Amino acid sequence: MPFVSVTRLHLRSEWLLPRFLVYAFSSARQAQKSAGFLGGRLMRDKSKAFWTITVWSDPKSMEAFRIAGMHGASMPKLLDWCDESSIAHWTQQPATVPEWPEACDRMTHDGRPSKVRRPSPAHVAFQIPVLVPTRFCGELPPLHRSA
Repeated sequence: MPFVSVTRLHLRSEWLLPRFLVYAFSSARQAQKSAGFLGGRLMRDKSKAFWTITVWSDPKSMEAFRIAGMHGASMPKLLDWCDESSIAHWTQQPATVPEWPEACDRMTHDGRPSKVRRPSPAHVAFQIPVLVPTRFCGELPPLHRSA
């Protein structure tokens, strides 16, 4: 059954944005080329948090992506770069990429905070602001060929 992963990251300083974007775009490209990747979306919201939705053929495909390549290299950096970080997972049929309102709802009700070294008060209270998309929204189609 398709596995959905939603992430929300808020940088603690705008000064970290250039380095973060290098890792974010490289990780997005890595996901698109990964086995089991079925599609996804990226967005920066009005609160300046970065959201991802990725859909995978199964949890093992997502885990393989998560620890490999640029994404794997970025994970330890996010501990220091972010003051808010959260994740939500679920399985669903069909294998379509959820819309942003569903992703936010799932994050709010079923998500959990991820570890950060300098948490904001919102992170500690696990408060997810109302999702207001910006112009920075994009689709992530898979770049690999199906067997």
